[in-house]
Amino acid sequence: MDVSPGASLAIVGNAPETGAAAAIDAAAIDAADCVVRFNNAAGFRAATGSRVTHLALVNRGGQMREWLEDRHFLERPAVRAARAFILPFPMLPAEHNRPETICWTREVLALLRPSGRPVHILPEALHERARRLLAPRTPGRPNPSTGFLVTLALLLARGQGAAPVQAYGFGFDGWPGHPWAAERAWFADQEAAERLNLHPLSK
Repeated sequence: MDVSPGASLAIVGNAPETGAAAAIDAAAIDAADCVVRFNNAAGFRAATGSRVTHLALVNRGGQMREWLEDRHFLERPAVRAARAFILPFPMLPAEHNRPETICWTREVLALLRPSGRPVHILPEALHERARRLLAPRTPGRPNPSTGFLVTLALLLARGQGAAPVQAYGFGFDGWPGHPWAAERAWFADQEAAERLNLHPLSK
């Protein structure tokens, strides 16, 4: 992804309370060189500030299908403001995307690329690494969340010695298929290693 290793970086999650979280410092988020948000960008233009440089859009499942059916999707404030997009899932081969379509990567690329803004697709190798990191802390085969995948990709790109990433709006709760407890523990490890600062949702 086109994020300089030396840039200050704020990652803003989509925990339900993010949009009204009094503890979140909107000014600090807006002051970062890069501001990464997700999907419907909770708190954008309100509690979490008014900047977004990278918008991660889930490119599999029903949410993307709904967006593609919305002829006003490109007019959404967060979409219009984003300088680049992140698609967290690699493109499925056509034979693996039927009888029911679950991967919408081709369609969203056709929608976004005419704008001329970069679109970054996270590779399967990153997903494999994420699963290896989470596996010791959860039963079965981990299914990492979009927030985890994007944060991992950004930390790997920064390397050791970079300034800590500032993470806001992460509640580690939601769809039961994600290993939330394992992800929370990994974030805590990164904070202990001074690679990330996890800001609380409430005071």
